[in-house]
Amino acid sequence: MLSDKVAIVTGASRGIGRLIAIALAGQGAKVVVSARNLEALQELTAEIKSQGGEATAVAGDVAIEDDANNLIKQAVATYGQVNILINNAGITRDGLLLRMKDVDWDAVLDTNLKGAFHCIRAVAKFMSKQRSGRIINISSVVGEMGNSGQANYCASKAGLLGLTKSVARELARRNVTVNAITPGFILTDMTDNMTDKARDAMTEQIPLGRLGDAEDVANAVLFLASDQSAYITGQVLGVNGGMYM
Repeated sequence: MLSDKVAIVTGASRGIGRLIAIALAGQGAKVVVSARNLEALQELTAEIKSQGGEATAVAGDVAIEDDANNLIKQAVATYGQVNILINNAGITRDGLLLRMKDVDWDAVLDTNLKGAFHCIRAVAKFMSKQRSGRIINISSVVGEMGNSGQANYCASKAGLLGLTKSVARELARRNVTVNAITPGFILTDMTDNMTDKARDAMTEQIPLGRLGDAEDVANAVLFLASDQSAYITGQVLGVNGGMYM
């Protein structure tokens, strides 16, 4: 389905980003994976190659403009084009508003929102010349509904939705679509450390009665990255089991 495409995935060293990269490669895309942890990226590319896929690792911090620009340039230099950008890089620095420090606010906004801005701005130049492209921003259900103790994270993810809609309008005439996915509570290595009580409390908020899998998010990415979504742009696709409607 994506055999002639080149995809970039940020925040690909673990969790949702890792599964997205594997899913894209499984559909034939040449995948450029990025994160700050080079060793984890190398393990990921080795796994993709062992399954017959093609992948390249580019370590960096998308919150830094030069790193984001280098990521896009390396992808183009390696494969000659960029067709798909998945902005998945994200961090948390949770805490109540009255106790939150500026450094924790800035770190989350810099990675989650400014990082996506850096990558979109860099890749838009190439996609505009190609007159085609797919940009998919991984936001969060809490960017739509809020969450106590995560003012910085929620603000960054809500900002990502506004960025999605604005850039979708700007790039539409170049045949570049821009959409967002808002995962709900997803099972990852981060949720593995939760108590059964906390996990049960989360599950009670979900009409479908279960936490999501990273594959649920990856499947949504595959659709938005495909030709089947050619007439969809500026949209927010919730992958949350009905938690927020």
